[in-house]
Amino acid sequence: MSFLAKLRLGLAAKVAISVIAGTAAFFALFGYLNLRMERAYSRDTVRQSAERVSDLILRSTRYQMLHNDRDALLNIIQDLGSQQGIERIDLFNKDGRITISTQPALEGQVVNKSAEGCAQCHPGGAALERPVSGGRAREFLENGQPTLGVMRAVYNEPECSNASCHVHRAGERVLGVIDAHLSLAPAEMELQRHQRTLTWFLIAAIFFGCFSAVLFMWVVVYRPVRELMNGTHRVAGGDLEYRLPVRTDDELGDLAASFNKMTAEVAGVQAHIEEQVRRKTAELESAHKFLLRSEKMASIGKLAATVAHEINNPLFGILTYARLVGRGLKKQEFQGREELVEQVETIERESKRCGDLVKSLLTFSRQAPSNREPNDLNGCVRRAVLLVKHKLDLQGIELQERLAADLPQTLCDANQIQQVVLVLLVNAAEAMGGGGRLEVSTEFDGASDQCAVRVKDTGGGIPDDVLPRIFDPFFTTKEDQNRTGLGLAVAHSIVEQHGGEIRVNSTPGQGTEFVVALPASLPVAAGAPGGAGNSKG
Repeated sequence: MSFLAKLRLGLAAKVAISVIAGTAAFFALFGYLNLRMERAYSRDTVRQSAERVSDLILRSTRYQMLHNDRDALLNIIQDLGSQQGIERIDLFNKDGRITISTQPALEGQVVNKSAEGCAQCHPGGAALERPVSGGRAREFLENGQPTLGVMRAVYNEPECSNASCHVHRAGERVLGVIDAHLSLAPAEMELQRHQRTLTWFLIAAIFFGCFSAVLFMWVVVYRPVRELMNGTHRVAGGDLEYRLPVRTDDELGDLAASFNKMTAEVAGVQAHIEEQVRRKTAELESAHKFLLRSEKMASIGKLAATVAHEINNPLFGILTYARLVGRGLKKQEFQGREELVEQVETIERESKRCGDLVKSLLTFSRQAPSNREPNDLNGCVRRAVLLVKHKLDLQGIELQERLAADLPQTLCDANQIQQVVLVLLVNAAEAMGGGGRLEVSTEFDGASDQCAVRVKDTGGGIPDDVLPRIFDPFFTTKEDQNRTGLGLAVAHSIVEQHGGEIRVNSTPGQGTEFVVALPASLPVAAGAPGGAGNSKG
């Protein structure tokens, strides 16, 4: 591929070349026509001047011709012929013979009628067939110099035919011709000077016109188009924050404004898409975590259910026989009875605790029966608060309740939801230890059609490394050996079983907030009773 084939001209370059070519062609044509008009005008001016000179000669010599005063006529012609620009003056008779001339050597000569200066009046060398009307001007070369010859006919006037000095017949109309040769060299020099001046002017005009055209194209066309191209490339590269400067209110300004509007819309669409992608990604991650947790919980639940079923009956038997042995020992008197009674009571207490653990395992494994019906969520919260209120007072914890009055009913098992709230209240009280503020509130979210319970404390918060594991079974950060680590796991299992969700927001050193969201069921009717039943803590 040749260099010219590889050369790529932009739009502005093409337009600039077209404008420069058009400007140069216009000024060249203008200069050519102007030079032609200047030359024609100069020729017309010289011819008019020559005719005035010939007329002046005729009028100046009229008196001498009427009186046939040859000497005076010769003096006048020589005086006039000595003027600058006049090469010579000849006086011809009707036969074409020079009778008087500013160059005496030419007197008596008969002019060649076929010569360049005579061909206009004597075509083909023929005799003069008609009088010359007015002045005849013609251009020819004489001695290699451009010359303008002007002829003025000398007519046979009545004074000439009636005069006694030289009688001419009345039928003769033309007596002779005055021929004045004027040099065109000064006019040509002036014309050439004008041509040179005009040429330089045209060159300067072409240069200025081209420069102005290029500058105009650069400012008005090239720069906006270049900015638009750069903006397009930047936007195509992903920079949707780039905006074109709008400098004018013409088509290019409208194009830049439209480009900025389009870029803003694309940026908005992309931001919306990115937000959708982030939201869907978060939902997928949440779903993935939920599936992993569900699978984990299902495995643990199966194990817990199996263990609970296997040890539930033996534990019940141990507890029953421990109570029977204890009653029998209390009825007898022998040495060491008190120690045996204490040991049996320990067996009974620990068996009961194992029974509670089995009950929690059954609840966690979703083996416990669930009785769902429309219930007042505020009633569940009030009963849970009532169970822990004494504990809160002993610890000096300030309780704040904000229960929504227009809360719809929730389809749930009131006892299980009460158990969930109770677990959250007990954990919050233990997290605050020696005082603080506990906030319990309910609300309804119409957008998601959910009722929510919020439990917020001012305790020490949950560390970031612990937060992801708080709902894991048997996980606890408390040092009490009687803790099973099943409280939050059971609460999480109950909420999921009800089709809801439990969320936690915690900041170390500032406190923790748990949110339990459950699907709403029916609107609360006037005078509807609260949740059913009471539950153990």
